Amino acid sequence: MAEVQYTEDSIKSLDWKEHIRLRPGMYIGKLGDGSAHDDGIYVLVKEVLDNSIDEHMMGYGKTINIKVTDHKVEVRDFGRGIPLGKVVDCVSKINTGGKYDSGAFQKSVGLNGVGTKAVNALSTHFKVQSFREGQSKLAEFERGEIINDAKVFKTEERDGTLIEFEPDDQVFKHYHFIPEFLENLIWNYAYLNAGLTINFNGKKYHSENGLLDLLRRKVDEETLRYPIIHLKGSDIEVALTHANQYGEEYYSFVNGQHTTQGGTHLAAFREAIVKTARDFYKKEFDAADIRASIVASIAVRVQEPVFESQTKTKLGSQNVAPEGPTMRTFVNDFLKKELDNYLHQHADAADALLKRILQSERERKEIAGIKKLANERAKKANLHNKKLRDCRLHFNDKRGDDEKLENTMIFITEGDSASGSITKSRDVQTQAVFSLRGKPFNCYGQTKKVVYENEEFNLLQHALNIEDGLEGLRYRKIVIATDADVDGMHIRLLLLTYFLQFFPELVRNGHVYILETPLFRVRNKKETIYCYSDTERRDAIEKLGGKPEITRFKGLGEISPSEFAGFIGEDIRLEPVILRKDTKTKDILSFYMGKNTPERQEFIINKLKVEKDIVKEEPVMVES
Repeated sequence: MAEVQYTEDSIKSLDWKEHIRLRPGMYIGKLGDGSAHDDGIYVLVKEVLDNSIDEHMMGYGKTINIKVTDHKVEVRDFGRGIPLGKVVDCVSKINTGGKYDSGAFQKSVGLNGVGTKAVNALSTHFKVQSFREGQSKLAEFERGEIINDAKVFKTEERDGTLIEFEPDDQVFKHYHFIPEFLENLIWNYAYLNAGLTINFNGKKYHSENGLLDLLRRKVDEETLRYPIIHLKGSDIEVALTHANQYGEEYYSFVNGQHTTQGGTHLAAFREAIVKTARDFYKKEFDAADIRASIVASIAVRVQEPVFESQTKTKLGSQNVAPEGPTMRTFVNDFLKKELDNYLHQHADAADALLKRILQSERERKEIAGIKKLANERAKKANLHNKKLRDCRLHFNDKRGDDEKLENTMIFITEGDSASGSITKSRDVQTQAVFSLRGKPFNCYGQTKKVVYENEEFNLLQHALNIEDGLEGLRYRKIVIATDADVDGMHIRLLLLTYFLQFFPELVRNGHVYILETPLFRVRNKKETIYCYSDTERRDAIEKLGGKPEITRFKGLGEISPSEFAGFIGEDIRLEPVILRKDTKTKDILSFYMGKNTPERQEFIINKLKVEKDIVKEEPVMVES
């Protein structure tokens, strides 16, 4: 083995943009193609928006205009505008920005002066323009390199800042913006800044009631046990209720930042809810019974917040201010006073909450014995060898590497041939496979008791490690991988029913996906094109010309492992399962998985007509 020389030449110094492009994960988290709500392209949008929001929080600008097309983002605020002499430095010089001046930005979202620099470095084209007191300064960049440093000129535009950028397709491969993810991001900003108006692609986003509006949008009010409790104090706002669902559902924020992984403020909130309820009812209820079926949101303002990563998804601050109280004391004191007062003043809500707690207590005790037997069965089933082919990251219990855990996924598939193809072609470090035995049980309308009584469901929840909540979830993405035929679609619906019925937070938190695999392979002697739709097939035939060989893949098992590796590797196509604002889970499950109503029969017949028309229009040539 040749000796590696370690000399002065081995020491490298990178400038700001080179370092960001070499290690983008340090600045924006994971990259992704836009199929996950926290993929890098959304972080870029957020970093630009954060600056505009901070201006609004300081009292400058009540409107923000946002326009997003396929690959371009424009954000125009009406704040003070970046000081003209520092426009270039603010977007291209690390550790430069107004947020180091604590007087100007006491409770800002970002404090490290990195955000817009990362956006600049990771964009094929980046433009910044400041409008300030009748003058304007414009600068343009390509991948962080300045290409236009214009002189200051006069303008009649209102004060503020305009930023335009196009994410670099060399970094974010095959990326696309999903409108629902952008809309959710923008709604959160509106809820946390009551009175602010955000215009996004021609639609107006505005909230007057903050977190109360947020919960109204997130839950079906018909399922609530009591009206949403909305409490506001100095630097803290809370909204909470209980619904007819399983699990706990939280939305937490710090200084306007959506902390999707929670942190010290959420931990304090969950603890304070339990303590307040126990004190009010003068009974030591089990914490799980008090929080079961809760839907809640908390927003706090913190001086000099400490986050556990640059993407600010988890708060690490122990105190609300350098010399202030602990987060635990701050949140607990607020709830102890305000929630206790509310329950005393609203007897109906207090009675409804007590009934919900007692119901959860009964349900927990009813399944205690079944749960114990089910857990013993799961151990005897030897999960790792029989049902689950785990990834090495978990099998070797290397849980300390959060960056690698972000890439973990589990494929849920049916049949030996399909699971065999995925198992042979997967990345054994980060991809696991769970094999179903036939079609899962239709659990619509069932209680959680069925999860423990049904061996398939019990083993699946153990594989995911979600029995006691999402904190122990072993995989970042849960991927349903079924054939693109009637049976495959039915299995997909049965699995989605299971998740939505018993673990809806998995779907709401963006963990559940559908694997897209090609329907056709079109090839000649020189080129092979995989097509995911009929339109792509027609385009491929036109591109290759002549009479190319066309293969119609009927099932996952028909795709060879060598080919399959390309479909679940770097270019994997995943369709996120998204619950939209107007999605009523109960109605959807009832329609698809309930009794065979005339409405559903008509829906199926109409869909069959569409399928027949497509086949009639252009028959598919299939090569064996």
